[in-house]
Amino acid sequence: MGERAERDDGDRTSVRALAEKLVLAAVGAVSLTGERVETLADELAQRAGIRPDEARGLIDEMTLRWKREAGRLSERTGETAAKVARDLGLATREQVEELELRLAQLEHRLKLLEKKRS
Repeated sequence: MGERAERDDGDRTSVRALAEKLVLAAVGAVSLTGERVETLADELAQRAGIRPDEARGLIDEMTLRWKREAGRLSERTGETAAKVARDLGLATREQVEELELRLAQLEHRLKLLEKKRS
């Protein structure tokens, strides 16, 4: 019985690895369309000898994992870019907008003072 369980775990691992490779190869830089996911699930099911719904579950799981990783990478990249900008002494968009508002207020006050003088 232990041998069967080990074989099942090994099969699941190899199926998971195959699913991951297929999804990553298919995903590339674009999202999978529903039709493409079905085709990929059918191909995975056929190659791995599993049911199509199991294959779809594996693909959905791998796609979700990939999207999470892409989100984390994007977040880290944004944080790094912000740190580099701070280190270089560059102003943030918010700081520029605040200065533009202050400048507009000062220009308005100056016009009011000029009107009083004339």
